[in-house]
Amino acid sequence: MKRSVVADARRIVVKVGSSLVTNEGRGIDHEAVLRWSTEIADIKKTGKEIVLVSSGAIAEGMKRLGWAARPSAIPELQAAAAVGQMGLARAYEEAFAQSNLQTAQILLTHEDLSDRKRYLNARSTLRTLLALDVIPIINENDTVTTEEIKVGDNDTLGALVTNLIEADVLILLTDQIGLFTADPRRHPDAKPIEEACAGDPALEAMAGGAGSGIGKGGMLTKVFAAKRAARSGASTVIASGREKDVLTRLAQGERIGTQLTAETATLLARKQWLADHLQLAGKLYLDQGAARALTQEGKSLLAIGVVRTEGEFERGEVVGCYDETGRELARGLVNYNATDTRRILRQPSSQIEAILGHMEEPELIHRDNLVVV
Repeated sequence: MKRSVVADARRIVVKVGSSLVTNEGRGIDHEAVLRWSTEIADIKKTGKEIVLVSSGAIAEGMKRLGWAARPSAIPELQAAAAVGQMGLARAYEEAFAQSNLQTAQILLTHEDLSDRKRYLNARSTLRTLLALDVIPIINENDTVTTEEIKVGDNDTLGALVTNLIEADVLILLTDQIGLFTADPRRHPDAKPIEEACAGDPALEAMAGGAGSGIGKGGMLTKVFAAKRAARSGASTVIASGREKDVLTRLAQGERIGTQLTAETATLLARKQWLADHLQLAGKLYLDQGAARALTQEGKSLLAIGVVRTEGEFERGEVVGCYDETGRELARGLVNYNATDTRRILRQPSSQIEAILGHMEEPELIHRDNLVVV
């Protein structure tokens, strides 16, 4: 039997969901937090670097504010997160201190990862903390996030952090034993999946909907997270956080849960940054020839191959490239704003200067600034 990919990993991102660090939404489960910190400390002694992505701030905030049900209004969620983040950070700090380890709190939004300079700053900070033997505790900055800058769930955040620091493995701990061939809550004959290739389209059909009412994630978000993590060469393990010593056993090579292996070519750092954009400034719809040139021939996108646009974007922003059925093919840094793009679409590059009075670049998106998704 093959060993777990965690055994040979040097740098690991571990994500624990709300159901594993809270008492069913009634605040932080301090015993559970201590268990996670103890296991992580044991693994760290073997020379591995660990980054922890943890949910739980909103649930703790709800407890402190005396709220029985998760609010739906953004300002109330932000308030709960602000109150609860204090307790979550303190719980981890006190738990890891028992193993003589220091922690650092990192709160991120998608905006932090979509801006190239801030992306590199976050990467540098995390790498420095790891070099200092500090355990980074990462969560989405729910106190300020709006839909425009929201990552959305901590499975996705875990994958983004995995790519950011070029980790070897992403471990997604949940209240299920792994991924099944169908939703076991609706299909009693569903069987657990021990191993598959991250990014296999069949996995998306197998994944069910969201889980508990406290957290936001479900198996589908974990499948998408594994696909995203694979772009930087990282494999993903989806396992039950209810398993005794699950992290320690995985690190020792035991196979637990579902292992989704990365088998695609690793993207270069700049293109990985492009691929990790969750919020796009606009959309470009391509004809069949342009779609083929991007996806099969590795060419740049020319204006002549664009049939229409959506959105108001500026030069240098990240836009998505779609075929005429609406399927996303690629994304990249556009060389012209939306107004100019609409004026030159379906036109050859030789006509750009005559139409606009200037020509920034002959390509709408250069292949060096474009990544196929």
